[in-house]
Amino acid sequence: MGAVFTMLSFSGVYCEESWSKAMLTIEGLTAGYGSEPVLVGVTLAVEPGLTGIVGPNGAGKSTLLKAMLGLMPAAGTVRYAGRPLSWQRERLAWVPQRSRVDWTFPATAMDVVLMGRIRPHSWLQPLTGGDRRRAIAALERVGMADYGDRPIGRLSGGQQQRVFLARALARDPEVLLLDEPLAGVDRPTEETVWSILRELAAEGKTLLMVHHDIGMARNVFDRVLLLNRQVVAWGVPEQALTAANLQRAYGQTLAVA
Repeated sequence: MGAVFTMLSFSGVYCEESWSKAMLTIEGLTAGYGSEPVLVGVTLAVEPGLTGIVGPNGAGKSTLLKAMLGLMPAAGTVRYAGRPLSWQRERLAWVPQRSRVDWTFPATAMDVVLMGRIRPHSWLQPLTGGDRRRAIAALERVGMADYGDRPIGRLSGGQQQRVFLARALARDPEVLLLDEPLAGVDRPTEETVWSILRELAAEGKTLLMVHHDIGMARNVFDRVLLLNRQVVAWGVPEQALTAANLQRAYGQTLAVA
Protein backbone atom coordinates (compact mmCIF):
# COMPACT_ATOMS: atom_id res chain seq x y z
CA MET A 1 0.00 0.00 0.00
CA GLY A 2 1.43 3.34 -0.93
CA ALA A 3 1.52 6.07 1.68
CA VAL A 4 -0.75 9.05 1.19
CA PHE A 5 1.15 11.94 2.77
CA THR A 6 -0.92 14.94 3.78
CA MET A 7 0.61 17.81 5.75
CA LEU A 8 -2.45 19.54 7.17
CA SER A 9 -2.23 23.00 8.67
CA PHE A 10 -5.65 23.56 10.25
CA SER A 11 -6.26 23.26 13.98
CA GLY A 12 -2.55 22.99 14.74
CA VAL A 13 -1.82 19.73 12.93
CA TYR A 14 1.44 21.07 11.60
CA CYS A 15 3.09 23.76 13.65
CA GLU A 16 6.83 24.29 13.91
CA GLU A 17 6.64 24.94 17.65
CA SER A 18 4.48 21.85 18.29
CA TRP A 19 6.67 19.67 16.06
CA SER A 20 9.83 20.78 17.87
CA LYS A 21 8.37 19.96 21.31
CA ALA A 22 6.94 16.58 20.34
CA MET A 23 8.67 13.35 21.26
CA LEU A 24 6.15 11.32 19.22
CA THR A 25 5.62 12.13 15.54
CA ILE A 26 3.36 10.50 12.98
CA GLU A 27 3.87 11.20 9.27
CA GLY A 28 1.69 10.07 6.41
CA LEU A 29 0.26 7.10 8.29
CA THR A 30 -2.07 5.10 6.04
CA ALA A 31 -3.47 1.76 7.17
CA GLY A 32 -6.12 -0.84 6.43
CA TYR A 33 -6.84 -4.31 5.13
CA GLY A 34 -7.25 -4.91 1.42
CA SER A 35 -7.37 -2.19 -1.19
CA GLU A 36 -9.44 0.35 0.77
CA PRO A 37 -7.50 2.07 3.59
CA VAL A 38 -9.26 2.76 6.88
CA LEU A 39 -6.81 5.51 7.77
CA VAL A 40 -5.36 7.94 5.24
CA GLY A 41 -2.34 10.21 5.52
CA VAL A 42 -2.40 10.98 9.24
CA THR A 43 0.33 13.46 10.14
CA LEU A 44 0.75 15.10 13.53
CA ALA A 45 3.21 15.76 16.32
CA VAL A 46 2.13 14.62 19.78
CA GLU A 47 3.57 16.44 22.77
CA PRO A 48 3.78 14.82 26.21
CA GLY A 49 0.49 14.87 28.09
CA LEU A 50 -2.98 13.37 27.70
CA THR A 51 -4.29 13.29 24.13
CA GLY A 52 -7.80 12.15 23.25
CA ILE A 53 -8.76 10.53 19.95
CA VAL A 54 -12.42 11.07 19.06
CA GLY A 55 -14.59 10.59 15.97
CA PRO A 56 -17.56 8.64 14.61
CA ASN A 57 -17.79 4.86 14.48
CA GLY A 58 -15.54 3.50 11.74
CA ALA A 59 -13.37 6.62 11.75
CA GLY A 60 -10.16 4.64 12.26
CA LYS A 61 -9.50 5.48 15.91
CA SER A 62 -8.54 1.96 16.97
CA THR A 63 -6.85 1.46 13.62
CA LEU A 64 -4.57 4.39 14.35
CA LEU A 65 -3.33 2.79 17.57
CA LYS A 66 -2.90 -0.62 15.95
CA ALA A 67 -0.98 0.90 13.05
CA MET A 68 1.29 2.74 15.47
CA LEU A 69 1.93 -0.55 17.26
CA GLY A 70 2.68 -2.39 14.02
CA LEU A 71 -0.29 -4.74 14.51
CA MET A 72 -1.70 -4.24 11.00
CA PRO A 73 -0.50 -3.36 7.49
CA ALA A 74 0.45 0.31 7.31
CA ALA A 75 2.57 2.81 5.42
CA GLY A 76 4.11 6.00 6.77
CA THR A 77 6.35 6.59 9.76
CA VAL A 78 5.89 6.74 13.52
CA ARG A 79 8.88 7.99 15.50
CA TYR A 80 9.64 8.53 19.15
CA ALA A 81 12.61 10.68 20.13
CA GLY A 82 13.65 10.66 16.48
CA ARG A 83 13.77 6.88 16.06
CA PRO A 84 11.14 4.47 14.69
CA LEU A 85 8.71 3.56 17.45
CA SER A 86 8.81 -0.07 16.31
CA TRP A 87 12.44 -0.18 17.42
CA GLN A 88 11.54 0.96 20.93
CA ARG A 89 8.84 -1.41 22.11
CA GLU A 90 10.34 -1.40 25.62
CA ARG A 91 9.27 2.28 25.94
CA LEU A 92 5.72 1.57 24.86
CA ALA A 93 2.62 -0.01 26.43
CA TRP A 94 -0.97 -0.32 25.41
CA VAL A 95 -4.36 -1.11 26.89
CA PRO A 96 -6.66 -2.83 24.34
CA GLN A 97 -10.43 -2.79 24.27
CA ARG A 98 -11.89 -5.23 26.80
CA SER A 99 -14.08 -6.74 24.07
CA ARG A 100 -10.95 -7.84 22.20
CA VAL A 101 -9.56 -9.88 25.09
CA ASP A 102 -10.14 -13.60 25.69
CA TRP A 103 -11.16 -13.56 29.34
CA THR A 104 -11.33 -17.36 29.48
CA PHE A 105 -7.53 -17.58 29.23
CA PRO A 106 -6.29 -19.44 32.34
CA ALA A 107 -4.28 -16.69 34.01
CA THR A 108 -4.43 -14.84 37.30
CA ALA A 109 -4.38 -11.08 37.64
CA MET A 110 -0.71 -11.28 38.66
CA ASP A 111 0.10 -13.41 35.61
CA VAL A 112 -1.42 -10.77 33.35
CA VAL A 113 0.45 -7.90 35.01
CA LEU A 114 3.75 -9.82 34.85
CA MET A 115 3.26 -10.04 31.08
CA GLY A 116 4.03 -6.33 31.09
CA ARG A 117 7.52 -7.09 32.37
CA ILE A 118 8.39 -9.31 29.39
CA ARG A 119 10.66 -7.29 27.13
CA PRO A 120 11.08 -7.58 23.37
CA HIS A 121 14.08 -9.70 22.35
CA SER A 122 14.18 -11.32 25.81
CA TRP A 123 11.22 -13.71 25.70
CA LEU A 124 13.22 -16.60 27.14
CA GLN A 125 14.75 -14.71 30.05
CA PRO A 126 13.12 -15.57 33.38
CA LEU A 127 11.30 -12.88 35.31
CA THR A 128 13.11 -11.59 38.37
CA GLY A 129 12.17 -10.59 41.88
CA GLY A 130 12.37 -6.99 40.69
CA ASP A 131 9.83 -7.74 37.98
CA ARG A 132 7.47 -9.20 40.56
CA ARG A 133 7.90 -6.17 42.85
CA ARG A 134 7.02 -3.86 39.96
CA ALA A 135 3.94 -5.95 39.18
CA ILE A 136 2.81 -5.82 42.81
CA ALA A 137 3.32 -2.04 42.86
CA ALA A 138 1.27 -1.69 39.67
CA LEU A 139 -1.59 -3.72 41.16
CA GLU A 140 -1.46 -1.57 44.28
CA ARG A 141 -1.61 1.60 42.19
CA VAL A 142 -4.83 0.51 40.51
CA GLY A 143 -6.39 -0.73 43.75
CA MET A 144 -6.11 -4.44 42.92
CA ALA A 145 -3.42 -5.58 45.36
CA ASP A 146 -5.75 -8.11 46.99
CA TYR A 147 -6.72 -9.75 43.71
CA GLY A 148 -3.37 -10.94 42.39
CA ASP A 149 -4.24 -14.64 42.73
CA ARG A 150 -7.76 -14.26 41.32
CA PRO A 151 -8.36 -15.79 37.84
CA ILE A 152 -8.78 -12.93 35.38
CA GLY A 153 -12.06 -14.38 34.09
CA ARG A 154 -13.62 -14.19 37.57
CA LEU A 155 -13.09 -10.45 37.91
CA SER A 156 -15.71 -7.83 37.11
CA GLY A 157 -15.36 -5.71 33.98
CA GLY A 158 -13.98 -2.77 35.92
CA GLN A 159 -11.51 -4.99 37.76
CA GLN A 160 -10.33 -6.56 34.52
CA GLN A 161 -9.68 -3.13 33.04
CA ARG A 162 -7.70 -2.12 36.12
CA VAL A 163 -5.56 -5.23 35.71
CA PHE A 164 -4.81 -4.39 32.08
CA LEU A 165 -3.90 -0.86 33.10
CA ALA A 166 -1.62 -2.36 35.76
CA ARG A 167 0.02 -4.51 33.08
CA ALA A 168 0.80 -1.34 31.14
CA LEU A 169 2.07 0.46 34.24
CA ALA A 170 4.38 -2.44 35.07
CA ARG A 171 6.35 -1.64 31.92
CA ASP A 172 7.01 1.91 33.19
CA PRO A 173 6.28 3.17 29.66
CA GLU A 174 7.07 6.55 28.18
CA VAL A 175 4.29 6.16 25.59
CA LEU A 176 0.93 4.69 26.58
CA LEU A 177 -1.81 3.90 24.04
CA LEU A 178 -5.31 3.19 25.40
CA ASP A 179 -8.28 1.98 23.34
CA GLU A 180 -11.49 3.03 25.11
CA PRO A 181 -10.27 2.02 28.58
CA LEU A 182 -13.45 3.35 30.22
CA ALA A 183 -15.97 1.39 28.13
CA GLY A 184 -18.32 -0.52 30.43
CA VAL A 185 -16.49 0.17 33.68
CA ASP A 186 -17.98 1.26 37.00
CA ARG A 187 -17.62 4.76 38.45
CA PRO A 188 -14.84 3.87 40.97
CA THR A 189 -12.78 2.32 38.17
CA GLU A 190 -13.39 5.35 35.94
CA GLU A 191 -12.20 7.69 38.69
CA THR A 192 -9.14 5.53 39.36
CA VAL A 193 -8.19 5.42 35.69
CA TRP A 194 -8.54 9.18 35.22
CA SER A 195 -6.48 9.84 38.35
CA ILE A 196 -3.65 7.59 37.15
CA LEU A 197 -3.69 9.01 33.62
CA ARG A 198 -3.44 12.57 34.96
CA GLU A 199 -0.53 11.52 37.17
CA LEU A 200 1.26 9.96 34.19
CA ALA A 201 0.67 13.07 32.10
CA ALA A 202 2.08 15.23 34.91
CA GLU A 203 5.16 12.99 34.93
CA GLY A 204 5.79 13.89 31.28
CA LYS A 205 4.50 10.68 29.70
CA THR A 206 2.87 10.72 26.25
CA LEU A 207 -0.62 9.22 26.35
CA LEU A 208 -3.06 8.67 23.46
CA MET A 209 -6.54 7.51 24.41
CA VAL A 210 -9.52 6.61 22.23
CA HIS A 211 -12.63 8.09 23.81
CA HIS A 212 -16.27 8.34 22.70
CA ASP A 213 -17.66 11.14 24.89
CA ILE A 214 -17.21 14.47 23.06
CA GLY A 215 -18.60 16.47 25.98
CA MET A 216 -16.14 14.94 28.42
CA ALA A 217 -13.29 15.25 25.92
CA ARG A 218 -13.63 19.04 26.06
CA ASN A 219 -12.71 19.00 29.75
CA VAL A 220 -10.28 16.16 30.37
CA PHE A 221 -7.70 16.14 27.57
CA ASP A 222 -4.72 18.40 26.99
CA ARG A 223 -5.17 17.97 23.23
CA VAL A 224 -7.70 16.26 21.01
CA LEU A 225 -7.39 14.52 17.64
CA LEU A 226 -10.71 14.63 15.78
CA LEU A 227 -10.54 11.82 13.25
CA ASN A 228 -12.62 10.50 10.39
CA ARG A 229 -10.22 8.37 8.34
CA GLN A 230 -8.14 11.54 8.00
CA VAL A 231 -7.26 14.24 10.49
CA VAL A 232 -10.25 16.57 10.72
CA ALA A 233 -8.82 18.72 13.50
CA TRP A 234 -6.02 18.59 16.02
CA GLY A 235 -5.16 20.84 18.94
CA VAL A 236 -6.41 21.97 22.33
CA PRO A 237 -10.06 20.96 22.84
CA GLU A 238 -11.56 24.42 22.32
CA GLN A 239 -9.80 24.69 18.95
CA ALA A 240 -10.35 21.13 17.72
CA LEU A 241 -13.92 20.51 18.89
CA THR A 242 -15.68 23.44 17.29
CA ALA A 243 -19.17 23.06 15.87
CA ALA A 244 -17.78 23.36 12.32
CA ASN A 245 -15.14 20.66 12.89
CA LEU A 246 -17.66 18.31 14.50
CA GLN A 247 -19.98 18.82 11.54
CA ARG A 248 -17.15 17.91 9.18
CA ALA A 249 -16.26 14.79 11.17
CA TYR A 250 -19.73 13.44 11.92
CA GLY A 251 -21.66 14.82 8.95
CA GLN A 252 -24.33 16.22 11.24
CA THR A 253 -24.78 18.79 13.94
CA LEU A 254 -24.03 17.38 17.36
CA ALA A 255 -25.62 18.53 20.59
CA VAL A 256 -22.67 18.50 22.96
CA ALA A 257 -23.13 19.31 26.65
